[in-house]
Amino acid sequence: MEPGRREAMLYERQEDGKVRCLLCRHGCLIGPGKRGICGVRENRGGVLETLVYARAIARHIDPIEKKPLFHVLPGSLSYSIATAGCNFRCRFCQNSDISQMPADHDGLIAGQDYPPETVVRDALAAGCKSIAYTYTEPTVYFEYAYETAKLARQKGLKNVFVTNGYESDEAVALIAPYLDAANVDLKAFSEEFYREQAGAKLSRVQDTLRAMHKAGIFLEVTTLVIPGLNDHPGELKALAEFLARELSPAVPWHVSRFHPTYRCTDRPVTPVATLLAAREAGRSAGLHYVYTGNIPGRGGEDTLCHSCGALLIGRTGYTISAFRLGAGKCPQCGTPAAGIWS
Repeated sequence: MEPGRREAMLYERQEDGKVRCLLCRHGCLIGPGKRGICGVRENRGGVLETLVYARAIARHIDPIEKKPLFHVLPGSLSYSIATAGCNFRCRFCQNSDISQMPADHDGLIAGQDYPPETVVRDALAAGCKSIAYTYTEPTVYFEYAYETAKLARQKGLKNVFVTNGYESDEAVALIAPYLDAANVDLKAFSEEFYREQAGAKLSRVQDTLRAMHKAGIFLEVTTLVIPGLNDHPGELKALAEFLARELSPAVPWHVSRFHPTYRCTDRPVTPVATLLAAREAGRSAGLHYVYTGNIPGRGGEDTLCHSCGALLIGRTGYTISAFRLGAGKCPQCGTPAAGIWS
């Protein structure tokens, strides 16, 4: 079999030679010789094949805070990998050169052979505490992530997804025993935004968030706040209320500053005041931890005790300046802090 190709997981054969992909909530019906929306899963003779198994296009050693995950082993390093492809078409994608490669370059899939056992070996050699499946969309290279995550768990490494949250219930159930945490992009709180800006549906992301939470995967959520598209105070308030009500008040929410990129260059940089207002909206909705991203040094990256307000973790950018969270509890009042601390 060609490099990167192997039979995919989670699909059903149809009588007419088509296949139904069950990996994500698009549920693509794929004809012979065709690919799904992601551009990296192909129907070859009635067999659905992944085209990116062990075909890494990016690998880096990152601070876990860069994901961003602030409540998962703070100050540790995460070995980060990705393949080409994505099942969304976000106009504001920050990694479009690799995530949108198949869509923008006539099906091109670049990458180098990098099998799961080598990923785990290199992560351990680099002193990393986790492996992050990130940069593009881990759902579209699920088989690769799944096999790597199983090996990583055996070696004592944590596994984290940085994802758009479109995994099917079946995919969540398969990965849950090996997936410790996920940062899910909840990109907006309107169906119009998801349809026009990402080619997806808000309701389906909500379904995945519920499924991950129920499965015991520790969640953090990120919203890139884009002027004029998803920054209405009422929308941000509703989003925060959804997190607090239907997931947990302890789910950390990151509201991040937008910079013009890819096909979304007609919008300005997010004003700092908008992010500060979003943070207050999150707190008012009952969320315990709300962070401002891409505006370092303003205190919006610090973790505070939600009970007494004491500083638990001080941060500037990706650097930990103070860590006062002994045994996962506030040293001042003893209130537990949600997260994976050891």
